[in-house]
Amino acid sequence: MNIELPFPISAEIKGITQATTFNSLSGALDAIRAGLARLPLDDDQAGCLADRFGEAAVARIAHQLVEFGAVRAMAFIGVESTHPIYLRVADPE
Repeated sequence: MNIELPFPISAEIKGITQATTFNSLSGALDAIRAGLARLPLDDDQAGCLADRFGEAAVARIAHQLVEFGAVRAMAFIGVESTHPIYLRVADPE
């Protein structure tokens, strides 16, 4: 599903990727998915995040960005390593 929004979106996985601004939601989600693929997540965590940022979630993510300006999640690697995941409405450049 491809939903375009009237504003740019910043995507970041803290400690893994730098915040990058995209002109499309699909570009931002592709970046999040690529970053998550690099992480050594256990099967439960990988499945949960795949559902949260997968194709079936695009409409929900778009709604959250319009209504609240952000989507947040957390990736856990082991006991002590956490990586916040952000999709945010970015300021137009």
